[in-house]
Amino acid sequence: MSRPPTFTPPPCATAHTLPTRRGRFAVLDGRPSGEPLGTVLLLPGFTGSKEDFIALLEPLAKAGYRAVAVDGRGQYETAGPDTEEAYAQGELAADVLAQAEAVGGPVHLLGHSLGGQIARAAVLLDRSPFTTLTLMSSGPARVSHSQRERLALLRDALAGGMTMEQVWEAMRAMDPPEETPVDGDELRTRWLRTRPAQLIVTGRQLSEEPDRVAELAAVRRLPLHVISGEHDDTWPVEQFDAMAERLGARRTRIAGARHSPNTDRPQETAAALTEFWDDPHGDWSESHNGDTAGRNGDSEG
Repeated sequence: MSRPPTFTPPPCATAHTLPTRRGRFAVLDGRPSGEPLGTVLLLPGFTGSKEDFIALLEPLAKAGYRAVAVDGRGQYETAGPDTEEAYAQGELAADVLAQAEAVGGPVHLLGHSLGGQIARAAVLLDRSPFTTLTLMSSGPARVSHSQRERLALLRDALAGGMTMEQVWEAMRAMDPPEETPVDGDELRTRWLRTRPAQLIVTGRQLSEEPDRVAELAAVRRLPLHVISGEHDDTWPVEQFDAMAERLGARRTRIAGARHSPNTDRPQETAAALTEFWDDPHGDWSESHNGDTAGRNGDSEG
């Protein structure tokens, strides 16, 4: 579970609901002081929310970008039905296209983990609203074996009748003492407000997602960026390297970060993102093998 440093947005951002042709979505809308250089749509991962991007909003605004972080349907402060059909990947991807239309394009699209796979599906449905696509800690296909086992336990618990409160208490009991969250009340509230059907279906998606890298690579004239921490237990980091190579994408590893560089190293992550957005058609051939030292400020020790 991602753990944002705070649930309080910075002064540059406002919390509101975004009306779209597919319903209303809760967002954090970070804006620069002047005319934006571009607009970024940020999609959170599994069990996450728009707050996972809070630490990025201010540095992105200072760099001149408007950044809109969104709760997908059934996530935290965005309502969602209790039917599993509503959370099929195609439905979530169609939501992203509606969100991009509502914020006004063209849009730099970024998805973290599960959000990256939904972002990929949206681009494969319709590439036209997007200036670039960034996949953050989001692999080419299904998650690692250990993660699939954890997802199966969660799905079985929720499908078997355990309440969200009961599952939360069980997860906290398994946490090592050093991982007990300081902001546990806010994390608990976010968990309890997420729809169980959303978790069941998207957890299954993460466990079964096919490799669609070739399809994405065939999308013409869309600059791509694969960014991750230098360690990750959801997908092996080597899979991100290989995926970037297959895509011809820029590849960035954020030193000192794990599965959530957006919360682990937000300043370094924001710098890498804005460097890409400032020059999305640049020659990133030097970084295709994960060697980003000197390109984004990382020092791979």
